[in-house]
Amino acid sequence: MKKNLLLGLMAAFLFWAAPAVAETVAIGVMAPITGPWASEGQDMEAIVRIMADQFNAVSKDRQVEIVVEDDGGDPRTSALAAQNLVAAGVAAVIGTYGSAITEASQDIYAEGNVLQIATGSTAIRLTEKGLPLFFRTCPRDDEQGRVMADRVGNLGFKKVAVVHDNSSYAKGLAEEVKPLLASMKISVVFDDAITPGDRDYTATLTKVKAAGPEAIIFTGYYPEAALLLRQKKDMGWPVPMIGGDATNNSALVEIAGKEAAAGYYFISPPGPGDLNSPRSQAVLKVFQEKENRLPSSVWAMMAGDAFGVLAQALSAGTEMKAPALAAYLQKTLKDYDGLTGPISFNEKGDRLGDVYRLYQVDQGGGFVLK
Repeated sequence: MKKNLLLGLMAAFLFWAAPAVAETVAIGVMAPITGPWASEGQDMEAIVRIMADQFNAVSKDRQVEIVVEDDGGDPRTSALAAQNLVAAGVAAVIGTYGSAITEASQDIYAEGNVLQIATGSTAIRLTEKGLPLFFRTCPRDDEQGRVMADRVGNLGFKKVAVVHDNSSYAKGLAEEVKPLLASMKISVVFDDAITPGDRDYTATLTKVKAAGPEAIIFTGYYPEAALLLRQKKDMGWPVPMIGGDATNNSALVEIAGKEAAAGYYFISPPGPGDLNSPRSQAVLKVFQEKENRLPSSVWAMMAGDAFGVLAQALSAGTEMKAPALAAYLQKTLKDYDGLTGPISFNEKGDRLGDVYRLYQVDQGGGFVLK
């Protein structure tokens, strides 16, 4: 009898003395770790891991495990990556970069009942499909188109060429900006697409030059923008060029060369070097210590913001089910102090507020906020 009593007391002591086991929550990161946009994907993963480490260091009840899938910047690979993350049982997915890449994964996450927060996918239609579990920390192309047209007008251009690459993002942005230019009495004297991944755009540039524009608007991505800049310089044609937020990457200067890139304008949310909040500075300090540089673009910071809003939901005790997370982001989260500024979401999952600015590349290859 005494033995049984003693065993019971010991069991009770062990029960009360044992530390509570923190709940582990798996969060997916889908990003182009390899492929033409690898610098974006690698920085996205790095920022999210830094923020996850910071969260885990202070959170007692919940710990985060980051599960990474490489989409390679390709829609087919993106679909496979999405399937793998759904099968892994993640509570939510951060990513990805590139509207067409994100679009290839949307239905998979929706059917798998997984919340998705895109970070560098600005095509309008992504949030016009009525998908209740889709959000994004980046802005939309209609806002970018408005700001781009306004800046082109402010720079005094009256005749422009519009060049895109037929991708969801680039073509969508081109279609947004053209009617706005027309409303401002700015003529589009050339309008055509290039093929992404090609190495020689001289033939296209020759056609553009013959149309006599005062500036070229390019709505595609940074690898092609860099080649256009370099080959335009090789032609001896100093026409100004202005691009969208997908050209905001330091690799633009590496590919084009400082001389060819100098003077290039682009519209973008503020880059890492222009983010001065205590939260962003703390994350950038750790990133710089690890990588000996700043992130190559703002899109990695948008991925950090996606983790940040999920961390808010975790800290608030939100059930780790997609509908509960979506309800928290839409109804409870207001003006979260993100790395790239205040974050709230509307009923479509779009980020609220204007975040676009005009940049120009200086003679040293730096991105200068105008």
